Amino acid sequence: MARSSHRSEEIEAFMQAVSPRLFRAALLVCGDWHLAEDLVQTTLGKAFVSWGRVRKADSPHAYVRTILMRTYLSHVRLHRTYERPVGELPEQPATTHDPALRLALAQALALLSPQDRAVVVLRYWEDRSVAQTAAELGLSAGNVRIRSMRALSTLRTSLGGEHDVLAGR
Repeated sequence: MARSSHRSEEIEAFMQAVSPRLFRAALLVCGDWHLAEDLVQTTLGKAFVSWGRVRKADSPHAYVRTILMRTYLSHVRLHRTYERPVGELPEQPATTHDPALRLALAQALALLSPQDRAVVVLRYWEDRSVAQTAAELGLSAGNVRIRSMRALSTLRTSLGGEHDVLAGR
């Protein structure tokens, strides 16, 4: 019984530690607070079921992030015909950052395809290498580079002058 209790405590501690970061990544790729919560819960459920593999992975955090991104892409494939885009994004909680700038970035990210969004979030928000991003999304390194360049070009175009503010210029 003590071993089972230790295992449960280990899983719970890991999931509490990884949840906030998973949620931020999920929110960035899907743009919907409630869907992001659902994606994180599904990811944590999948991680719990395959805990042995998660625990033995070289990087358990990367393993779980991979589960999240694949869960998101699967969700997009399954629900592509049922969801309709909206004209305006719902209000987001106030933060210390410029809300108009955050909204502009969220709208610009929404213009990207789901896979391009996942690449951008992993590469530039999660600060993953091309190889790590490729592994997590099941893409080739060249495909990640091409998607990154195309997505960044789209973001620069859609953000216009706000790009300089985001880049800290």
